Amino acid sequence: MLDKILSENIEKLKELEKVTGYTFRDPGNLVLALTHSSYANEKKAAGLKSNERLEFLGDSVLNIITSDYIYRNFTDLPEGEMTRIRAAVVCEASLMRCAEKIRLGDYLFLGKGEENTGGRNRSSILSDAFEALIGAVYLDGGMEEARNFVLKFMDEICPDAGGNEAFKDYKTMFQEIIQKQGEHRITYRILDETGPDHDKTFTAQVLVEGRPCGKGTGRSKKEAEQNAAKDAIRNMKVEK
Repeated sequence: MLDKILSENIEKLKELEKVTGYTFRDPGNLVLALTHSSYANEKKAAGLKSNERLEFLGDSVLNIITSDYIYRNFTDLPEGEMTRIRAAVVCEASLMRCAEKIRLGDYLFLGKGEENTGGRNRSSILSDAFEALIGAVYLDGGMEEARNFVLKFMDEICPDAGGNEAFKDYKTMFQEIIQKQGEHRITYRILDETGPDHDKTFTAQVLVEGRPCGKGTGRSKKEAEQNAAKDAIRNMKVEK
């Protein structure tokens, strides 16, 4: 089955290699990265596997590469702030931007159901596939090749490498993720506030169409809302 896919899509695969700037030693790794579970399930009798395991690997590789990048390029930041930045970097919105840059959706192998319901433009599918692609490069060429591959996308992953304020805007990131899924109303509400006037702690909740999606605390309402959005992004990642 894999040989058939390779022979039928060789030009398509070579085109993607040209776009990404990486040529696979084993093109089978690239096919695996592009194979969504819906397609693998349709071809189950042929023993074709999905990209889900590669996504798991790619997520870990991306974490170490971005951690190293942040450590080397933001030399004055404390550990807590570095963690905040990494959480913003390795999120669906950032990975979606990377996938869109190389038109990754055009190359995916999708089942008929996903194809017919707009799967090629779905943020969760694209961000997962980009992580799988990172995993495939790592398997194929090792950590240095994976690092070189990821660093080509740092402008998309880190939209403001010169400062760290962009990484704190989880509300905007969450809004971008939701907008990719259609027009949905996002609201924030303060659930609680404790402490004296000079040292209050606020608890905020973010809701999409009235459904709670995340909760966070902060020393101001704004910070609490940002942390609620961050929690919502993290929850979306876990639920995928």
